[in-house]
Amino acid sequence: MKESVIYSTSSLYRDDFRVKAYTFGRGEKALCIVGAMRGNEYQQIYICSQLMRYLKQWERENRFVAGKQVMLIPSVNPSSMNISKRFWPIDNTDINRMFPGYSLGETTQRIAAGVFEVINKYQTGIQLTSFYMPGDFSPHVRMMRTGYENVEKAKDFGFPYIVVRNPRPYDTTTLNYNLQIWETDAYSLYSNTTSRIDPQSAAKVIERIERFMILGGMLTGDVLPVSEARVFEYGDLISLRTTQAGLYHQLAEADSHVKKDTPVAEIYDPGSGDILETLCAPSDGVIFFQHNDPLVYAYTAAVKLLADPD
Repeated sequence: MKESVIYSTSSLYRDDFRVKAYTFGRGEKALCIVGAMRGNEYQQIYICSQLMRYLKQWERENRFVAGKQVMLIPSVNPSSMNISKRFWPIDNTDINRMFPGYSLGETTQRIAAGVFEVINKYQTGIQLTSFYMPGDFSPHVRMMRTGYENVEKAKDFGFPYIVVRNPRPYDTTTLNYNLQIWETDAYSLYSNTTSRIDPQSAAKVIERIERFMILGGMLTGDVLPVSEARVFEYGDLISLRTTQAGLYHQLAEADSHVKKDTPVAEIYDPGSGDILETLCAPSDGVIFFQHNDPLVYAYTAAVKLLADPD
């Protein structure tokens, strides 16, 4: 393993800001894995910490295929994580809305440019990312439709779901989109959680990455057969929107299967304790996303349901 600093900048009041990377193997740049880019992505950096242990173990066991190089970047935004702030502390900008970056621009643009210059040289990029809304997910792999997406290769992860969606204008500054435009196979992996650690879900993500590396010719080993992934469009998800604001109570967990008309969440009046609204499944399906903050606003897409296929 080789440790390096791929980007650094000075700080007025604290130690220098550094983005560290860890490289395994030598040869062609086969895979780069990027972890937490936002300050509340604790599950993502936890996955990287556990993946680091496995990468070291695989290196000791000589499982890396000769001529292949794999890089792990656990965190792109350690400053925000240190103070539990999701976005950049100074101006509240999102690094994952700054790619491919600008080396003479604002701080987050410079960070994005420095990191992207390293990542885009790899054949494949994996980002452990989070949703813009607080909530739990059914674990899956996601990619944007840019004309360069590789759905068939995404099946090598063995996730039960592969989500493809058309990019919106603001998506053109994300890491996933720009990696694809620069002809890197890019995949965003979603774990169950973001701001809390779920060891079981983390272990499953690591298993999927190991499987992908084996089938991609980067790592030796055997893989177990898995069920065929269900590929669907993001727009196929059914959003259950609230009409009331209040305390939010989950009645069905993310990744669970529910029947039509099953109550999946309740909203309570924080003063009286009365139930203001009950959200019910409009059809049989899987709770693909479930809001997990204690409070919820009115007209929020609190639940996203993936209906069973006909």
